[in-house]
Amino acid sequence: MSILESMRLAFRALTANKLRAALTMLGIIIGVGAVITLMSAGEGVSAYIEGQFQGMGSNLLFVMPGSMDNAGPPGMRSGGAAELTNGDVEALRDPLRAPDVAALSPELIRSTVVATGRRDTTPQVLGVTPAFPSVRNWSVEMGTFFDQNDMNSRARVALLGKTVVEELFPDNPYPLEQTIKINGVPFRVVGVLEEKGGSQMGDEDNTVLVPLTTAQTRLFPSRSRSGEYKISVIIIQAVDEDRIDAASEQVAAILRERHGIDFSDEDDFSIISQSDIISVFGEITGVLTVFLGAIAGISLLVGGIGIMNIMLVSVTERTREIGLRKAVGARRRDILWQFLIEAMLLSLIGGILGIGLGTTGAQIVTALIDDFRSIVTPQAVLLATTFSAAVGLFFGIYPARRASLLNPIDALRYE
Repeated sequence: MSILESMRLAFRALTANKLRAALTMLGIIIGVGAVITLMSAGEGVSAYIEGQFQGMGSNLLFVMPGSMDNAGPPGMRSGGAAELTNGDVEALRDPLRAPDVAALSPELIRSTVVATGRRDTTPQVLGVTPAFPSVRNWSVEMGTFFDQNDMNSRARVALLGKTVVEELFPDNPYPLEQTIKINGVPFRVVGVLEEKGGSQMGDEDNTVLVPLTTAQTRLFPSRSRSGEYKISVIIIQAVDEDRIDAASEQVAAILRERHGIDFSDEDDFSIISQSDIISVFGEITGVLTVFLGAIAGISLLVGGIGIMNIMLVSVTERTREIGLRKAVGARRRDILWQFLIEAMLLSLIGGILGIGLGTTGAQIVTALIDDFRSIVTPQAVLLATTFSAAVGLFFGIYPARRASLLNPIDALRYE
């Protein structure tokens, strides 16, 4: 008997018991749907994270005090506290020693009270330079950014993130020329930053920007052991994506020389590229996606067990039919193929319906979460479909083999 004839008989057997077939497929449908929904959500998270970091700017390196390999608090190493200073920033500006550094944005970061009238909030206050908007890809929505004259005069001017505006000026979305107090020091609002939204580093809009020189002298005066003003982080933009590694090596060489680090000693600073951060988060979300997919895959196994149970019941119910077919010349492999195809059809049809359920689930997740989009990938669909077919094959072998081994005489006498 041909495969096509076996498929025809299998279809006829399934359509004869539509409700039972539908209930049997339910486990496969739910399993495939869950796998696709969760894997698409995982892909969406990965894309969201990458988009967030790309939104910070392009071709970036983050230079921070302290070695990432050292135990203990960041910024500490054997021999004393690790520090980045204004002198380091000036050294890194040298185009002869760092030709692959296009621009850099030093930042002094503190969290402190910002108030106006009876309202106050505690955002991150960043002391930055005029290079900040271009390096960090963060433009001004309203007003102007401060310039070099403000830096030189240590001007008390500030730009506010959207969250800070909402906290301090709930009835005034245009707070230009208003006065706020940062750490008790009055500042004039000269601009409002464009909205960034939340990220892995928290609410980026809960930020206040002031000139770096002002932050270092008027707000958070802190000097290194050499007497220079400290920097929290230096964000460096490489000239091109292909030159990020070269820029990193140039930065490391300059800082090692300035910090007096011998070739055998460990760096007292860390350089992390944007791609490194994205890669780490990608690995985390990848593991999470696989874990969630594996949990959802358990329902596929449960569905497979359901298929095996129903197929065993079907073999018992059709014992006389099997005996009659064998009596008129059907071979063992014909019976084997018929029942095996029935099991695989149940799982494949369930898998196809599960794809529809999973796609719908992904769309629902997208609709429920702001600024998020689940991504249904062909790989997820192929994996779920292949796995469902494999489940049908695996759990269908035993019932099919049992049917093929029935003795025709005993089968015909079965009541």
